[in-house]
Amino acid sequence: MTKPLSILLIHPPVAKPCEPPAGIARLAGTLRAAGVDCRVWDASLDGLLDLIGRPVAADDTWSRRAAKYRDAHLAALRSPDLYRHQDRYRRAVMDVNRLLHLAGAQAGAQISLSDFGHPELTPVRSRDLMRAAESFQANPFYPHFAPGLRQRFEDRAPDIVGLSLNFMSQALCAFALIGFIRSMAPQTKILVGGGLVTSWTRIPGFENPFGGLVDELVAGPGEAALVKICGGRLPLENAGSAWDYTGIDGGRYLAPTGVLPYSTSQGCYWKKCAFCPEKAENGAYRPMRPEDVSADIMDLRSIRTPGLVHFLDNALAPRLMKHLIANPPGIPWYGFVRITPDLADPDFAAGLRASGCVMLKLGVESGDQAVLDALTKGVDLVTVSAALKTLKAAGIATYVYLLFGTPAETGERARRTLAFTLNHAETIDFLNLAVFNLPAYGEEARKLKTLPFYDGDLSLYRGFVHPTGWNRDAVRRFLTREFKNPAPIRRILRNDPPFFTSNHAPFLMVS
Repeated sequence: MTKPLSILLIHPPVAKPCEPPAGIARLAGTLRAAGVDCRVWDASLDGLLDLIGRPVAADDTWSRRAAKYRDAHLAALRSPDLYRHQDRYRRAVMDVNRLLHLAGAQAGAQISLSDFGHPELTPVRSRDLMRAAESFQANPFYPHFAPGLRQRFEDRAPDIVGLSLNFMSQALCAFALIGFIRSMAPQTKILVGGGLVTSWTRIPGFENPFGGLVDELVAGPGEAALVKICGGRLPLENAGSAWDYTGIDGGRYLAPTGVLPYSTSQGCYWKKCAFCPEKAENGAYRPMRPEDVSADIMDLRSIRTPGLVHFLDNALAPRLMKHLIANPPGIPWYGFVRITPDLADPDFAAGLRASGCVMLKLGVESGDQAVLDALTKGVDLVTVSAALKTLKAAGIATYVYLLFGTPAETGERARRTLAFTLNHAETIDFLNLAVFNLPAYGEEARKLKTLPFYDGDLSLYRGFVHPTGWNRDAVRRFLTREFKNPAPIRRILRNDPPFFTSNHAPFLMVS
């Protein structure tokens, strides 16, 4: 039997450095079970820590302070005590981010703990991504990723390199990595997959614009495709656990305990919300059996001893939550859920809390019923209100997402959302306020007069003429001048962890 090809999976900068990358961990688990020699590298974590540790050129007070307390801040961010003191926590995060900002500025880039930007290159233009690959030596992470890749190739040169590209913030750096690999090892096969790549391939008429640089774009769940490409010898149904974090040092992340990112499903079980990418891309919903979820988490716990499970599902299914109530994972957990009548049931909420649930992320979107109906959310405000109150009484924190500027919203309806939020301020722990972006290729876009949003062939959004004139500028003025002004809302917004947002929010509740 032919020996399977070896593969190196890379998680490129920039992604929040607070938990291991779930995408390559799941791929690694499947590939290793299929007999493939698979190594993983979180180049984002390593690259960010390298930039944070570099000498500081600026001499202003903030920069000197950030450099002076660099090691203390990093240690504190890995300790539970810091998360009990909001002011100290915020200072540590902002100082560490200041060091990244300075390092990026020296290289002509904008870098934060959660984003990467370039004044001339944008990730929505394929030609700019190709330029990032051609000019890889100009990338701020080059001084770190070049020796890192050389060492990995010297130790054991892989036949294939796969990059997991899920966020816009990773794209330019991912292509700089690709450019370097192509120059260093031109015969190595390069694959790129992940959520962002999947969205690109769903653009009507899309053809791989990276020919000669990227050998293959892998759309959708990549396990089956990679096992086939690598020549794995086990059928997927016999591959065992699909998660393997071996090779990733969980103690180096900026979090007070080890985090276990885990997904119990692919796709979304609801998939009816207007403007949802899952609906537009028509991805299938594939849930795991709840019993397998419990077994998997127990196995992973025995290897990694995490202190928090982060469920990554688009929405945890009620069936799965009922299983967790009856079979607690044994450690705190949080995730995103749809608001259903179950959450308004005191016994159900108490059961969730007893199972270890410390926080739920909730897509409330609007405090106006007509807007919710237009978004086909499948929920009424009476249930939303009851769920918020019930979860608060049960001791479960809520991270509430609101969306402004949708086609059905008007200024009056936005003010109803403000009123609803004020009326429920005591039941909301965190708020995420977003301005609506119109998916460029969904069914709803064809009903509106659209305009260019980003100038690029890989743009996933379009601007649009709002039916009632409630345009983005008006929405932003409303958020700044009205929505954020009341003291109860200012209090909630101050709770939000800078840069890390919902990823760090549970630690403020657990600690």
